[in-house]
Amino acid sequence: MSFLKLHKEVIACESCPRLREWCTTVAREKRKSFVEWDYWGKPVPGFGDTNARIWIIGLAPAAHGANRTGRIFTGDRSGDFLFAALHRVGLANQPTSTHREDGLTLADCYISATARCAPPANKPTADEVENCSAYLDREWKLLRKKRVLLALGKIAWDAAIDLARRNGCGEDVRSGDFGHGAIAKLSDRLSLVGSYHVSQQNTFTGKLTTTMFDHVLRRCLEASS
Repeated sequence: MSFLKLHKEVIACESCPRLREWCTTVAREKRKSFVEWDYWGKPVPGFGDTNARIWIIGLAPAAHGANRTGRIFTGDRSGDFLFAALHRVGLANQPTSTHREDGLTLADCYISATARCAPPANKPTADEVENCSAYLDREWKLLRKKRVLLALGKIAWDAAIDLARRNGCGEDVRSGDFGHGAIAKLSDRLSLVGSYHVSQQNTFTGKLTTTMFDHVLRRCLEASS
């Protein structure tokens, strides 16, 4: 298995009829402000440095973000917040992410999600998350230098715990341990860090600030060294 093969399989996935119908409908109808765009409308693969020590796991693509652009966290306010922060700590070469050919590269950081298709109301079902879990398992094996998993939100935290247990570690970490800035040992060489999700709901209300998120990223850098 290679990243190229995995990404091709993700893009071709048809496992969740509800999600596939929603993504294609959004891509066809579009948002008025993006009417000139040729929406991606397919499952979205991971993105970043394949030799990364820091692996960020989000929730799912946004309907008019990654479902439009074809790259995770690209083209929406969540991505604006995330990539600006990654740039501030040296994990991204630029602070913006607008489309797949915008020149963005990540250093020592890889990003994927618990669900690879945009879900209605940003809420994948448990079955849909389960259907995507095999892709996380493959990334687990391919990201051989990983030292830190950064879970954006409670769903990603729980998915990361399940992922670790499927791969022989993380037995002592619990769902209830989640919190912003929480850190738990999955193994001697691997840590799980929690953060509130970088959604507009959190960043616009002040639940998650740039200072708070920068602090979490610094914890990830420390834990990965």
